[in-house]
Amino acid sequence: MMIYLDCNATTPIEPRVSELVMRFMDVEFGNAVSRTHGFGMRAKLAVAQARDHVAALAHAGADEVVFTSGATESNNLAILGLRAEGEKTGKKHIISSLIEHKAVLEPLEWLVREAGFEVTLLEPTSEGIVPAAALREALREDTLLVSLMHVNNETGMIQPLSEYVKVLESAAAYLHVDGAQGFGKVEGLEDARIDMISISGHKLYAPKGIGALIVRRRGWDRVPLTPLVFGGGQESGLRPGTLPVHLIVGLGEAARIAKLEREPRAQLCAKLRVAILADLSCLNPIYHGCPEQQLPSTLNLSIPGVDAEAAIVALKTVAAVSNGSACTSHSYQPSHVLQAMGLHPDSIAGALRLSWCHMTEEFEAGTISKSLATLIPSNTRTT
Repeated sequence: MMIYLDCNATTPIEPRVSELVMRFMDVEFGNAVSRTHGFGMRAKLAVAQARDHVAALAHAGADEVVFTSGATESNNLAILGLRAEGEKTGKKHIISSLIEHKAVLEPLEWLVREAGFEVTLLEPTSEGIVPAAALREALREDTLLVSLMHVNNETGMIQPLSEYVKVLESAAAYLHVDGAQGFGKVEGLEDARIDMISISGHKLYAPKGIGALIVRRRGWDRVPLTPLVFGGGQESGLRPGTLPVHLIVGLGEAARIAKLEREPRAQLCAKLRVAILADLSCLNPIYHGCPEQQLPSTLNLSIPGVDAEAAIVALKTVAAVSNGSACTSHSYQPSHVLQAMGLHPDSIAGALRLSWCHMTEEFEAGTISKSLATLIPSNTRTT
């Protein structure tokens, strides 16, 4: 079987999650707002329990969880949903970074183009970290929103959220975090100063098509978001439409399990990382990022003289890997993340992302390196 090493694009579904999803598709298929019979009441209860589980991972309240179709929709709601507030208050400055996912960068571009907002994009270090000092320098009185990610999807670099929180302690600006890659895997999202958190089920061993935006209160005050879609009162009026109960219970179960098993999962990922590093060592790879601040389940690397597309072809029957974000891989454009880090064009052209999880099976040493070794001259290999 092929080795699946593209978990940052989408994870396999945890079997316990899959079993529950199927039950709420085939047996407990009631509408959660149908209150006149048992099917509806059981669906409503299941949604409530799922909301509790998702909230618990972020130390949030259950009523602060808004279910969406995934982090892309959540990011759009968090950013575009503040447009009216910015126009009303005259605060139309937003701070983000050059390494954000396109689901953040493109809504920001829209606000600049269509609504006259001003956006400051912070630069990362060569290791892919956006420093808190840059945030402090960019912060202004008219800053409405700061939107910075938790874990970068291409490099696996964990951003210093606690330092961002310190910078914003006395500021009024709202803090939004794209938590898709880190939610349930590493800590950092628990601080109450983080106003909004975007998550995706399919990054946490749940199905595709489900996610959430956690919208914390400040005291009694909610973040003044306006909905992007209209036509019902579901999800506090922010996301109308019939709730996909089967997907919601899947996300809830995934969150419940992640809270219980985060540490042993991380240990399994770290063990596999050691094996992968050993396998690749003979190819003299160049690693992008800082291992001490990187998810244990992600590597971004270049092999001198090897183009990423050629490497992916060489591995096509061996391992599923990627050359960047799955959401933009169809465009074959150089990684905007690696460009922002200032990497050499050759390194960017050759960059591969390997990402795995606790369900990734161990494989024989040399499985990956033997395929890639065929692409480089023998005199450049280490034996």
